[in-house]
Amino acid sequence: MAITYPLSLPTHTGIRSIDLRAINAVAYSMSPFTFAGQSHSYSGQMWQADVTLPPMKIADAEQWLGFLLSLNGQAGTFLLGDPLRTTTQNTGVGLSISTPSIGDKTLTGTVTGGTLKAGDYIQLGTGVDSSLHKVLQDVTVGAGKSIEIWPGARSTSTTVTLNSAKGLFRLSTNEQAWSINEASIYGITFAAREAINV
Repeated sequence: MAITYPLSLPTHTGIRSIDLRAINAVAYSMSPFTFAGQSHSYSGQMWQADVTLPPMKIADAEQWLGFLLSLNGQAGTFLLGDPLRTTTQNTGVGLSISTPSIGDKTLTGTVTGGTLKAGDYIQLGTGVDSSLHKVLQDVTVGAGKSIEIWPGARSTSTTVTLNSAKGLFRLSTNEQAWSINEASIYGITFAAREAINV
């Protein structure tokens, strides 16, 4: 059977820890004499992640190694989200949006069932169009609401996922390493960055 991307993460062991970083393309210059500064914001915004898996025996490790090696370095993609944030802060919240333009940092939509809270994750699109976003301000129930998000929209998709939101990622390098100790315990870590297709 051929491998098709994006892949889903193996779920049999869970993740020990994940470091998520929000990267912004901002140029900043500062005078060495007065320390006065000036910034210029560009449109570039990107997620990065460092994932550490729990120590594991060979049977569990081989499932992860099969997943990682099947990505073929930076060629393949996979879906990744915050493993502890599988729901919005207010359960029962619903969101539908109008068609965004690529790069929009403000969506227009209808919120139902409760307040969409600052810090909630949302997923726009599915499959290779999946992108992970953070809501930046509380949005109360109603139609025609402005929803501030980070990063900006990656596609014109109106498909919104609030539970187990994920984005499209790829490995940060073409090299994958793992460790094995004298007790036959495997240690696996990997770095990833958002796969941006626009």
